[in-house]
Amino acid sequence: MTHENPQLLQRTIRTLSFGDDECAFFIHLDLKTPFERFSSVRGRNVRFSEKRIPVYWGEYSQVDAIVSLIRDALESPDGYDYCVLITGSCYPLRTGGYIRRFLEANRGLEYMDIVEVPGPGKPLSRFDVIRYPSNKPVRRFAFRILAKIGLGQRDHKKHLGGLAPYSGDGAWALTREACQYVLDFISAHPGLERYFRKTFAPDEAVLHTILGNSEFRARMRRNLVYALWPGPANGHPAVISQEHLAFFGAQDRVCRDDVYGPGELLFARKFNDGCLETVARVDAMIDRKEGIRLPAPDEVRVAPANLLE
Repeated sequence: MTHENPQLLQRTIRTLSFGDDECAFFIHLDLKTPFERFSSVRGRNVRFSEKRIPVYWGEYSQVDAIVSLIRDALESPDGYDYCVLITGSCYPLRTGGYIRRFLEANRGLEYMDIVEVPGPGKPLSRFDVIRYPSNKPVRRFAFRILAKIGLGQRDHKKHLGGLAPYSGDGAWALTREACQYVLDFISAHPGLERYFRKTFAPDEAVLHTILGNSEFRARMRRNLVYALWPGPANGHPAVISQEHLAFFGAQDRVCRDDVYGPGELLFARKFNDGCLETVARVDAMIDRKEGIRLPAPDEVRVAPANLLE
């Protein structure tokens, strides 16, 4: 799911295709972004979704895009076993071949940062405070004022139908079965969508709440994406720096253990087209760890990406 960084996306496709000819890339490009900026993105099994949604940070439009991508992947005749959601600012810390072997060795596990709310960094206000989307500016402004004086709230227990509220990070790697369960649940419970359309950051709560109240909860492990959050006042992770690279390079398997539990990290966020030198250093680290040589970006010669129909 992306709206910027076409050069980074091209390099991501190259690295994830290395050693794995069967993976595919389903890409939702924000409708507000001209497609021409991404027309040079190419690769085997690269498919841009024709159903493009104008996506706004912290709003349900992010969930709309995610659900659309899941449908695209599950409807593919290739029958993929895992769906891995990353953003256009993520980059892999390993090749696609390594990641495939990791998922095959851990088949059946789900990778999603998830805590029951209230939990660390996830207050109940995310569920109880009413927040209207950008396309309803008057109501959005009015309810933000009400929230500041303790009004404009609702009891999530009356809307979730007995579901315990869960939240976590927006990135994940889920089995085909878990993804299908999410689609079926959303289809069978339209009130859930109506409720979450008036909450903050539903991309960090909708799938988490559905799966947190299911049998899939027991199969959960921490997600596979490294991100360093400066603090609650900043809603965006820090850009990957030399300090982060040193942390990645010092370990053969990049691991972390925090409130979401221990686990290996296979991607990192956040990069951009303005720091491709940092990406090149990650490539060199991958080469060293895996004993390979990733092709240089200008060495990749592949067919244009497809538009999904």
